[in-house]
Parts: sequence; structure tokens; C-alpha cells
Amino acid sequence: MMQPIPKLEPSPSPESRRLNYHDVYSCPVCRYGQISVLTLTESFACNFCRHIFTTNLQDQLLIIADSLQPMAWRWTGRSWKIAHQKDSDLTLVVWLLGTALVIFPTLIVGLSAYIFPPEEGSYGSWLPRFWIGLTFLSHLTFVVWLLAANYQLPFYTVLKIKLREFLARQQ
Repeated sequence: MMQPIPKLEPSPSPESRRLNYHDVYSCPVCRYGQISVLTLTESFACNFCRHIFTTNLQDQLLIIADSLQPMAWRWTGRSWKIAHQKDSDLTLVVWLLGTALVIFPTLIVGLSAYIFPPEEGSYGSWLPRFWIGLTFLSHLTFVVWLLAANYQLPFYTVLKIKLREFLARQQ
């Protein structure tokens, strides 16, 4: 009589695993460093951007603890997926204010150039158009920087840390 061959459970690949306190994971904020558990706590920390995270192992959820902006990610077994927050009112206000900070100063400068146009062919006739463009670009840069800092976008976090390391080496 032949004995049945026991079925072996497939071992989970190192790429597909549940969130736990014993493994190391890629950082969802900077996507450059690795997060691991902090000693004697139930929190994670990144070795690159130094953010601290709290966890909900049952829901496979990671929540940033050291930021004003509430952000959370769900572990899929291989990577992080953004867990949507219910702060849509605040997000709408931030985007509306950012748009207003870019458009209104540009409109004011453009309106002044329209009301008081330079003489055609004069030496500085190019200046109003240049000033309108410079106003738009500078305000857009300012708003993008604020949004990147607020939402902790990966490119902003990595650039900030690389710049800090570069400046530390220069001293």
C-alpha cells in the first residue's frame, strides 16, 4: 500500500510576507532607506530619512508618527500602498490656496503691465513680460516646495537628506 505524499506548504517568498516586527522593509516616505523596529518599542524607524512610524499589524497598516500631515500605508506583502485618509476637506483647501498663491500675484503683475504698458521699441519693453513670467515661476516653485514638504514626497525627502549630508561633508 502506497502512503500518501504529504503536501508541503509553500514557504512565503522573502518578497511576499506579512508586516511584522522582525523584518526590515523599504521606507514608504523616502523609498531609499529601510525601516526596522525600534528597540523596546512597537514602532518602526527609517535609517535614511529618520521618520518614525506606528503600526497596526492586524490591518497591515503603517502610520507616520512624526509629521503634521496624517499619512498611512498598507503593506501588500511586497510593497507599500497608500491608505487613503479622510482629510479630503483639508486637501482641497491646501490645493485651492496653492493655486491662489500662484495665480493672483501673477494676475496683479500682469494687470499692472496691461494698465501701464511700456512704450513700444523702448529699451526696457521686454521687462514686464519677463517680470510676469518670473512672478509665475517663483510662486509656483514656492507652492511646489510647500506641498512637497507637507506631503513628504520621496524626491523632496531624498534631496533634503542628500543636501544635508553634502553640507556636513563641506564643513
